[in-house]
Amino acid sequence: MSKQTDYAYEYVKQRILDGTFYPSQKLIESDLSETIKVSRNTLKKAFLKLEQENLVKIEKNKGATIKSFSLDEIMNYLEVREVIEGLVARTAVRNVSDSNLAALEKTLENMQEHIQTKHFDEYSNCNKAFHDIIYNASKNVQAVEMIKGIKTQLQRVHFKTILVPGRTEESLREHTQILEAFKKRDEQRAEEAVKFHISQIRNTIKTNYLYLV
Repeated sequence: MSKQTDYAYEYVKQRILDGTFYPSQKLIESDLSETIKVSRNTLKKAFLKLEQENLVKIEKNKGATIKSFSLDEIMNYLEVREVIEGLVARTAVRNVSDSNLAALEKTLENMQEHIQTKHFDEYSNCNKAFHDIIYNASKNVQAVEMIKGIKTQLQRVHFKTILVPGRTEESLREHTQILEAFKKRDEQRAEEAVKFHISQIRNTIKTNYLYLV
């Protein structure tokens, strides 16, 4: 993609993920073209890339609309993610280094601090960093790419789960269990801990779906 197309793609994608653009919202090419100072043809190219990532839906003669996921679709994605995350955890345990473990421990400490100060954005960033350390320790690049694709599509909903009362504390306990399994280099326990964590995310979304979408 050209630099302009890249810029348009990143501009729209960021606003989809942070909730500025909401599910089922129609993207008006003329307005966006004027706002971000690119041609409508450039926007169309950006939309095609976003469609490939399942973030927008393009219909003939109707243009692009922000993708909206049903509860069943979200549950299906998370079931798939649960299985793949377990696989990645197993391979990561085999390759995790002492420096990786130290980074996980430090990140977990930061997560606890952010809960106490109610800095939920920072907690979310540390949550992502925690999992990225595990992904980087895994040698299954293809599985990690699948997970990241699912996480990108569901980021809008997933982020809001930390606002559900009690969820951050539960999440911290789940990450603590994951870390303990990694410190023991116990593949089965790590897989079970990660899968339990994802299942709890799924349960939280299922219970609070109307609030989160």
